Amino acid sequence: MTEPYRIEKDSMGERQIPNDAYYGIQTLRAMENFPISGLPPLPTYVDACLLIKKATAIANGELGCIPKDVSQAIVQAADEILQGQLRDQFVVDIYQAGAGTSHHMNVNEVLANRALEILGDQKGNYKRVSPNDHVNYGQSTNDVIPTAIRIGGLLALEHGLYPALSDAIATLDTKAEEFQDVIKSGRTHLQDAVPVRLGEGFRAWAQILNDHMARIEMAAIDLTQLGLGGSATGTGLNTHPLYRFRVAQLLSDLIGQTVEPSRHLMAAMQSMSPFVHVSGALRNLAQDLVKISHDLRLMDSGPKTGFKEIQLPPVQPGSSIMPGKYNPVMTEMTSMVCFQVMGYDSAIALAAQAGQLELNVMMPLIAHNLIHSIEILGNAIAALTQQCLEGITANRDRCLAYAEGSLALVTALNPHIGYLNAAAVAKESLETGKSLRQIVLERQLMTTEELDKVLDLEKMSQMPASSPQEL
Repeated sequence: MTEPYRIEKDSMGERQIPNDAYYGIQTLRAMENFPISGLPPLPTYVDACLLIKKATAIANGELGCIPKDVSQAIVQAADEILQGQLRDQFVVDIYQAGAGTSHHMNVNEVLANRALEILGDQKGNYKRVSPNDHVNYGQSTNDVIPTAIRIGGLLALEHGLYPALSDAIATLDTKAEEFQDVIKSGRTHLQDAVPVRLGEGFRAWAQILNDHMARIEMAAIDLTQLGLGGSATGTGLNTHPLYRFRVAQLLSDLIGQTVEPSRHLMAAMQSMSPFVHVSGALRNLAQDLVKISHDLRLMDSGPKTGFKEIQLPPVQPGSSIMPGKYNPVMTEMTSMVCFQVMGYDSAIALAAQAGQLELNVMMPLIAHNLIHSIEILGNAIAALTQQCLEGITANRDRCLAYAEGSLALVTALNPHIGYLNAAAVAKESLETGKSLRQIVLERQLMTTEELDKVLDLEKMSQMPASSPQEL
C-alpha cells in the first residue's frame, strides 16, 4: 500500500509531506508560517518564474553546469505547468518571507518533483534532482525575484493593458466621429461655459489615453534590463561566465520581447526604481481614467433631474427597490479599480525605499501590486470599452438645448460690445429670463445680422487648427 506521505529533510529537520504534493518541505513551512491573506501568487507571476526556470535550465544544461537529462526534465516540467498542469501547487501566501524566498522555493520544489517523475524517479529524491542544486543552479532569490517582476510586468502589459488601451482609444475615436456634429454646453467649475462639440470631448479622451500608453511604454523599457546572473549579491557567484547572456537570449525568445543583462547586476538587484517608474505611469493613467469615468457618469445623470446629454448602455438593473432604475455601473467599477491601483502605487513606493544594502526584502509586495495593477487596469478598460463606450448614444436635442440656453454664449459678444456690457446682458438675462439675443437687440448693442454671425454655435465650437499648415 502506498504511504500517504513522504519524509523530507532540510537544515531545520524532517517533516511529513503529503505524497500527492509536488511542493516540498520549505513550501510546507511557509504555508504554516504565513496564513495571512489566503491569496496565492498571481498566475502571471508564476508564469514569469517558470519561464526563468526554463531558460536557466536550458542554459545550465548547455553550459555543462547540470546534467543534460536533468535539464531536459526541468524544461518539460516547466512547459507542462505553463500549459496548465499542477497550477494548484503554488500555495504560498503573497505576504511571506522577505525577498520572496518562500515562493521561489515553492517553484523550485514543484519543478524538481515533477522532473523526478519525468525521469522515472520518486518525488522527494533530491539527490537526483534538487530544488537547490539543479533547478536553482547559479541562481538566488535575490536575482530571480526582481527578474520575475520584470518578466511578469512585461507579459501583463503586452497581453492585457496595451491591447485594452488600444481598443479603448479606437472606440473613443469612432465615437468622436459619430458625435462630431453634436453641439453641447461646455462647463468649467461645473458652471455653464462656451459651447463645445461632444465629439471633440471623446477625441480628447482618446488622445489622453494614447499619451498615457506612450508614457507606460517608455517606463516599461526599464523592465527589459535584467539582474539575473547576479546570484546572491550581484557578483555572479557560482554562475558560468556566459550564463547571464545566454539566459537573456532565451528569455527574449520565450516572451517575444528583447531583454538583456543589466550593465551592473548589483544595481539591477538592489534598486526597485524600475517598478516605481512603471507603477507611477499606471497611477497617472488611473487618475485620468477616474476623471473620464466621472465625466461619463455626470453626462449620463438623470434621466429627469440630471444632464442626460448621453445615454450609457444599461447592462443590469440598478436598484433592489426602485423599479426601472439603471446605474452607470461600468464607470463605477472603473473608478474603484483605479483607486486600488493608486493604493498599490503608494505601497510600491514605500516598499521600494525599504531595502537595505544588497537586497530589498519587500519584493513580494512589489511583485503582487505591480502585476495586479497592470492586470486589473487592463481588465477594467476592456470591460468599460465593451460594455459601455461602444454603446454610448447622444441625446442630441438635450445637448443643443443646453448649448443654446447657456449664458456663457455672451462670451462671444465681448469683442463687439465689451466685457462690461456683456456682463450686464448676462445678468439681465438671468434675472428676467429673456434671451441674450432679445436683450442685445433691445439695448441696440448689435443688429440682427451681426448677432446671427456672432452667435453661430457651429463656428463657436470649432476646434482651432492643429498646425499653421491647416490655416
